[in-house]
Amino acid sequence: MKVVVVYESPWGNTAAIARAVAEGVGPEACALSTAEASRHAMSNVDLIVASAPVLGFQFPCATMRETVLSTPADAPTPADLSSPSMRAWLAGLTPGCARFATFETVLRWSPGATTLAIGRGLQRVGYRPVMEGRRFVVCGKWGPLREGELDRARRWGAELARTAASLPG
Repeated sequence: MKVVVVYESPWGNTAAIARAVAEGVGPEACALSTAEASRHAMSNVDLIVASAPVLGFQFPCATMRETVLSTPADAPTPADLSSPSMRAWLAGLTPGCARFATFETVLRWSPGATTLAIGRGLQRVGYRPVMEGRRFVVCGKWGPLREGELDRARRWGAELARTAASLPG
């Protein structure tokens, strides 16, 4: 089963979770930024796992990304916005019929909407859900990830692989 984990990750937390999910799925999975995924044919993929952080309590939009560019000096690193947003990646995604799953990175107390928005975008072009989206917690605005989240992501990746493999075509 070929699996692609696609992510938008300004500060690296979502990317780290994406890599852990891919590790959990196994050697047939790879984690790609939205820029890398834009160059990758999704037509031969069996499962897409798509992800983005929750910013400003919602799925990041262009205005939020512009705001992120003015990262305060106390941020541990400047935000990396070199890849397209998940919204842009979804807008350019060709129709397909593979399965999908979603996850978001979020502050513990933050309401989330990213998994639902990404799921709607994937369903709009024909992809089918495997299971409900997951949340992975960051400890502060820029991270780091909460202790244990990478292990939890690996376990979820293994669960995704088992679930997707058990579903009929």
